[in-house]
Amino acid sequence: MEGYLDAFIAFIRAERGLSGKTVDAYAADLTAYFEDLRARGVLDAARAKQEDVTAHLMQLGAKGLSKRSQARHLAAVRGFHRFLIAEKHAEKDPTEDLDTPRAARKLPSFLTLEEVEQLLAAPDERHPTGMRDKAMLELLYATGLRVSELCSLGINDVQLGAGYLIAKGKGSKERIVPVGSIASEKVQAYLGGPRQHLLGKRQSRSLFITPRGGAFTRQGFWKLLKRYALKAGIRKPISPHKLRHSFATHLVERGADLRAVQAMLGHADLATTQIYTHVNSARLRAVYDEHHPRSETAAPPRPKRRKPGA
Repeated sequence: MEGYLDAFIAFIRAERGLSGKTVDAYAADLTAYFEDLRARGVLDAARAKQEDVTAHLMQLGAKGLSKRSQARHLAAVRGFHRFLIAEKHAEKDPTEDLDTPRAARKLPSFLTLEEVEQLLAAPDERHPTGMRDKAMLELLYATGLRVSELCSLGINDVQLGAGYLIAKGKGSKERIVPVGSIASEKVQAYLGGPRQHLLGKRQSRSLFITPRGGAFTRQGFWKLLKRYALKAGIRKPISPHKLRHSFATHLVERGADLRAVQAMLGHADLATTQIYTHVNSARLRAVYDEHHPRSETAAPPRPKRRKPGA
């Protein structure tokens, strides 16, 4: 089995261009797989059957490995067996009919409308940096952009008169995202003087810049957001992505079409966007449990006051 492993590792390193860490992880996963095969009396990996692979995954689960880690192990085992078939060392892939273990997706964390309002009100617009920060926060919540997309915006990417911007997403894919009137107003105010004040005599194609004239970075925005959250009295953990979740959640709660939200977020798969319908359902359930008279957690009805003299 070690001879097969050496050949497979050489293959994925040379032909598939995987990183050194990924190659090492595959090697470790397959070594553990071979140990389980030997324990089951299988001394030739090319003769492994589906029940052998299933037993290996069950063993991983018994050791406490997460679904994500189990899925990575299966990817290594599946790639290995497909390699054996391609090299004529085996005739059948024992992983062919196995489903990849899927971890339960956590519901995204988001801000309430009140928390968003408090956050957006935090920057001091009497100063150029405050007007820049206000424009950035308003634009991020108004569009649901990723922080990398926000920081990479250029002057020509924002068409405020037409009410949209062009975001450059993952894989350099561009998409058109509508911009609300309030965010447009704040960005326009920033462009009307504060931006050039920050630039001085310098020039830049970036929309949001630092006092040194450089483009704003993700790390810089992260620090800025945490500072304003603290000022706004928001004690829960916060991140730029939480504003993106808030944007999508608030739209879905108000009946926005899911495919429209998908397009604005730049999700390749609608299933990714559907997580926000689960958030909505969870909130509806919480409201029901709190207020419905037949719910176990609902507060008891208040006793009626007696009228004087009754």
